[in-house]
Amino acid sequence: MKITAAFAGLLAAAFAAPVTEPALVSRAANINYVQNYNGNLGAFSYNQGAGTYSMYWQDGVSSDFVVGLGWTTGSARSITYSATYNAASSASYLAVYGWINSPQAEYYIVESYGTYNPCSGATNLGTVTSDGGTYQVCTDTRVNQPSITGTSTFTQYFSVRQSKRTSGTVTTANHFNFWAQHGFGNSNFNYQVVAVEAWSGSGSASVTIS
Repeated sequence: MKITAAFAGLLAAAFAAPVTEPALVSRAANINYVQNYNGNLGAFSYNQGAGTYSMYWQDGVSSDFVVGLGWTTGSARSITYSATYNAASSASYLAVYGWINSPQAEYYIVESYGTYNPCSGATNLGTVTSDGGTYQVCTDTRVNQPSITGTSTFTQYFSVRQSKRTSGTVTTANHFNFWAQHGFGNSNFNYQVVAVEAWSGSGSASVTIS
């Protein structure tokens, strides 16, 4: 099963960007984390204060990247976003993404994806209804793979929206509470972002988080 997201646990520093429009600051001022595991695979740009970023990648990508904006500490927050996401020819996700520290786990609430559904080769846990849609829920175990603490063994949790969308509100608590029935710690959060990930093909995305 091709799930390269474990590499996304390699953290990048959060960079402060200048903000010149007070109206944008009031909309996204609580965003304090930049996920930039890019490896020069695509063109990533962002305005942290405005809560916006864009990414473009071309055919020939042979490794994983994950970029996004969010928070140094995750929580059961409701996240509203809008995106232009063009990844029909790419193995890619548009997702709320993050980690919990203990028991260590990596998680995705996948709003849209390209050519690969991460639940296609994972253990099915059922479905959860949230925010006007139904999500397929699955889990996988990564053994001795890169993570936020180096090489480790950890669990992945996925909720994959069956009717893809590129804007709306994600009530993360609905997913966290469902996953908690299957071992998800639902506490001790590490970072949490609205992310774009890809590891093949070409595509582009522009995302706004509010």
